Amino acid sequence: MSKKEKTNREEKKNKNKIKPGRLAKREAITGLIFVSPWILGACIFLAYPLITSFQYALNNIRITPVGKTFTFVGYGNFTQILLSDADFPTQLIDYLTTTIISVPIIVVFALIIAMMLNQKIKARGFFRLIFFLPVIIVSGPILGMLTEQGAGSITAIDTQAISTAVHNFLPYSLAEPISGIFENMVTILWYSGVQILIFLSGLQKIDRSMYEAAQIDGGSGWECFWKITLPTIKPLVLLNCVYTVVFISNNNQNAIIELIKNSMFSGTKEKGYGYASAMAWLYSLVVLLIVGLFAIVFLAKKDIYEKQVKRAKKAMKKEARTVKKIERRSARNAKKIEKARQKRKYSTYDGSGDY
Repeated sequence: MSKKEKTNREEKKNKNKIKPGRLAKREAITGLIFVSPWILGACIFLAYPLITSFQYALNNIRITPVGKTFTFVGYGNFTQILLSDADFPTQLIDYLTTTIISVPIIVVFALIIAMMLNQKIKARGFFRLIFFLPVIIVSGPILGMLTEQGAGSITAIDTQAISTAVHNFLPYSLAEPISGIFENMVTILWYSGVQILIFLSGLQKIDRSMYEAAQIDGGSGWECFWKITLPTIKPLVLLNCVYTVVFISNNNQNAIIELIKNSMFSGTKEKGYGYASAMAWLYSLVVLLIVGLFAIVFLAKKDIYEKQVKRAKKAMKKEARTVKKIERRSARNAKKIEKARQKRKYSTYDGSGDY
């Protein structure tokens, strides 16, 4: 193919491309204007503190009457936390196991309550208010006071029986977090108010005709849940898992948060702002690891029909390319045949006007 033909084809492709109109540009600019406060806030209140905290983590910071003094230690804070600190690694492992176990419990409980509140029952709004009320009232110091008074746990006899049974059948590393979850079961279920609302919004958007069609075909309620409800709200399950992980990680009752605060305001030479910043970065990496784990489990997979459509489109494109190749080849062969005819024509011409 010559260069002229290539340029002509590229020009045709560029002409066929649809350029965005004025309305699309206006909508894009409007969307950018609405998002710009969030971008600005993220740059000021998120990006700058992250960069500053990472700089703190690489230094040993001392507060003097003159101001803060920075002594660069590199990764010394991280190695000291992982090798010398006896509290942080154990608290981190407890947090990891407790979060992995408690997040599914909270999400499943929220889904069950949301499905119950989505039914046509009397005083449905009142029951929704009851389950969301702890999110407003039970927070901060109030949650700490209720936890200290034992309001966030079930009765001591039942807790002791459950913890004894769990310790008899499971190793200590798993039995301790599970028994802690049962001890604080009420507190954990208080965290499910926002998740219930998110599931309710998703359940209310499901078309009722899908359930009616499934029931006509003989589908039971259990089959409708697994075939219609759960696939439809699967993105919301991932959203609630991420929200629950972040909420538990930033909760005031979290032992690691208290450990980071104590390290920040410690008067020892080894600890301080730099040491606490290194702790916070390690803790953030573990939180991101848990979020990634739930994202891998609940991330929506591509539909089989979409894959088949993509395969069909690829096959059609391949077929079109082969047709074009055949057309170009036949055109080249026709040119060769025409040239051969012209050569034979001039070779048989004797110059006297006769062939």
